[in-house]
Amino acid sequence: MSWRQDLTVLRQRDVRIFISARFVTMLGSTIAPVALVFAVLDVSHAAGAVGIVLAARSIPNIVFLLVGGVISDRLPRRLVMMTANTVSGLTQAAAAALVLSGHATIWQLAAIEALNGVAAAFVMPATTGVLPSLVEKADLPQATAISGFARSVAMIGGGAIAGVIVGLTGPGVGLAVDAATFLLAALLISRLTLPPMRRRASSMLTDLREGWGEFVSRQWLWVIVLAFGLLNVLFTACYQTLGPVIADRTFGRAGWGAVSACFGAGLVLGGVLMLRIKPRYPLRAGMAGMLLGAPVLLCLALFPNVVAVALAGFVLGLGFEIFGIGWETALGQHVPLDKLSRVSSYDMLGSFIANPIGQLTVGYVAAAISVTAVELYGAALYILIVIATLVVPSVWKLRRLTA
Repeated sequence: MSWRQDLTVLRQRDVRIFISARFVTMLGSTIAPVALVFAVLDVSHAAGAVGIVLAARSIPNIVFLLVGGVISDRLPRRLVMMTANTVSGLTQAAAAALVLSGHATIWQLAAIEALNGVAAAFVMPATTGVLPSLVEKADLPQATAISGFARSVAMIGGGAIAGVIVGLTGPGVGLAVDAATFLLAALLISRLTLPPMRRRASSMLTDLREGWGEFVSRQWLWVIVLAFGLLNVLFTACYQTLGPVIADRTFGRAGWGAVSACFGAGLVLGGVLMLRIKPRYPLRAGMAGMLLGAPVLLCLALFPNVVAVALAGFVLGLGFEIFGIGWETALGQHVPLDKLSRVSSYDMLGSFIANPIGQLTVGYVAAAISVTAVELYGAALYILIVIATLVVPSVWKLRRLTA
């Protein structure tokens, strides 16, 4: 198949609009974590403070995910995404104003990020159901790969911009840029036209029960979610929380921006590979790709210099994108469209529910046994979990659907 055939889904106006909105959102969302972490470190140098602010966003996000999934299957997904992006833009603008004025405190940032987490709980399940409603199932791998490619390019740009903004102007400007991208994404989504879905009147409890039934009926689905409930704890604790702390003590904030940019470059390569290869077994390829997440933890422990960590970040991005596209393809092809947002909300709930534990405790654990030990133990557990998941027959054998 030629490159032109791979890109045919872009002939559809709404596919282009959705991918553009996702690009803009991801551009800002790549800048935001770097800006937020260093804004916190400017207020308090303690790793525990970083964990508090990150957990303040994660906990409300987890609490409201199931509600977000039900609402996204009930109401027009376009309306849900517009509203949530607008709220996210306004909350990040408030955080930027506090940081730029020099009046930010840890608890103010935590409260604002909590509101941001609630908004994300609605937009995430809604987003999952958009591409499967716009393209045929056989075209979903191509559409997902193109969307992933655009997201990855945004992460490269966002990582580079984050390094420049945080290194030269400060984290407040980074938060302001993130706010602007959310509002621009809301404007783009307002132009999106999604096909109508038949929705029947039912209680929220009934909707949740139906979504749960779809979720538990597929072994490959809940096995992957269970695995990522553990993997994400390790990743958020060892990479997202301790990573910037290690960078701040060793190769610098601008260097962490370079790591983020290299992570984005790896995502781009992963998207290109998945667009061309289209694995017959998407979850087999995806979990194999997840093994590429271990080197960055080892480098943060043993070789905390910008070159080593940036190269490992590139490999991390490559593996994450291979999994991400394989996972979105599996969900979009094997889960009914009218239940997809609810199923994805159970997916996200299970995958993220334990993240705050890692965010809140990793600073104290690192103080007790050392940062290096945390990273090394984290890498070992990460590898064991991925291998154990990969050998489950339903994960290994799940096939991609063709026309």
